[in-house]
Amino acid sequence: MEVLDILNLGEIAHYFSKMAMFPVFDLAYYIVSILYLKYEPGSVEVSRKSPVASWLCAMLYCFGSYILADIMLGHSPIDYFHNNSHILLASAVWYLIFFCPFNLFYKCVAFLPIKLVLVAMKEVVRTRKIVAGVHHAHHAYHHGWFIMVITGYVKGSGVALMSNFEQLLRGVWRPETNEILSMSFPTKASLYGAILFTLQEAHWLPVSKSTLICVFTLFMATSKVIMTARHSHGSPFALIESWLCHLLFGSPLGGEEAHDHHHAAPAATAAPASPAKTKEELSEGTRKRKTKKAE
Repeated sequence: MEVLDILNLGEIAHYFSKMAMFPVFDLAYYIVSILYLKYEPGSVEVSRKSPVASWLCAMLYCFGSYILADIMLGHSPIDYFHNNSHILLASAVWYLIFFCPFNLFYKCVAFLPIKLVLVAMKEVVRTRKIVAGVHHAHHAYHHGWFIMVITGYVKGSGVALMSNFEQLLRGVWRPETNEILSMSFPTKASLYGAILFTLQEAHWLPVSKSTLICVFTLFMATSKVIMTARHSHGSPFALIESWLCHLLFGSPLGGEEAHDHHHAAPAATAAPASPAKTKEELSEGTRKRKTKKAE
């Protein structure tokens, strides 16, 4: 207790939850988002052929969550674009990442130690967006818990849920990359975070909002930094999800799938043995018929 009193964790969490995101944390969010856009195949060619299409894609990467949430709540999809400072900051980042001479800005922010810091800062913004989405939906639909979860989920998922539309702007159509069909770790974490903050907003979770924000941000930042450093696309939830889906929906476990594939391989290799045997039987029959004719 004395250690906790000295650290004063409650006040630290409260200060952290009230900390302003603009411009430092929002800048990191825009840098990482547009950096991921540049990683997309063909995005550099699009920026040269059609800078307007590239800029629109960048704005979707930065503000897609606000656009989709506004549409869901009955607001104008361009409502967020009245924030001139945010739009100008994101546009400046887009220009520097795609058109800076010698790719100097891109090389700096893509340098792994710097990128890890930016990724951690982006997760701070993601958590705040989930909280803001749940809080906004709570005011509009006081007892609409599912609406609160969906709005927080959309706010945290960013452009992932609009990826197919963003691909169309770049002249690409890949429906198999639908985020609903194959959810990435940030999308899953946004859903689980939206559920937690909805429970807290409904006073079903006995913890203060500031503490939950601090703990969830720490989890998100740590997980994403480790995954980025290891170049991993896995999920910390994979084992739990595998067992739950197996228990509730009868989905095969990861180990069972590997076991099935392991046993299926020998069967596939053993299949050609049948035609070989048939040829031997045919040749033997032919030899017997020739012998009979000769007799």
